[in-house]
Amino acid sequence: MAKVIKEKERLAAKRKAKIEILPLGPTNYKILIAGIATIILGYILLGTDPWDGFLALTLAPVVLIIGYCVIIPVGIIYRKKEQSPTPATASDSAAAPQG
Repeated sequence: MAKVIKEKERLAAKRKAKIEILPLGPTNYKILIAGIATIILGYILLGTDPWDGFLALTLAPVVLIIGYCVIIPVGIIYRKKEQSPTPATASDSAAAPQG
């Protein structure tokens, strides 16, 4: 009976860890909103007249690819860098023995 309870606790902890793998912060949401705005702009350019002009045939697909393949994935993957410990000062390195 105790083994079953421990196994259930282990599985619950594993599920909880999986949920916290991709936490999205405010910066992620801003990037995602920029990606959605880029995609909307691409579709607006796609519908402009003339339909065989530069905007509809060349620029719109490029804008859509940038929105779908660059900005949206960056918004999902982006994480802030962890703050590193303060770098050693010059006096600390001078006090260390040279050898």
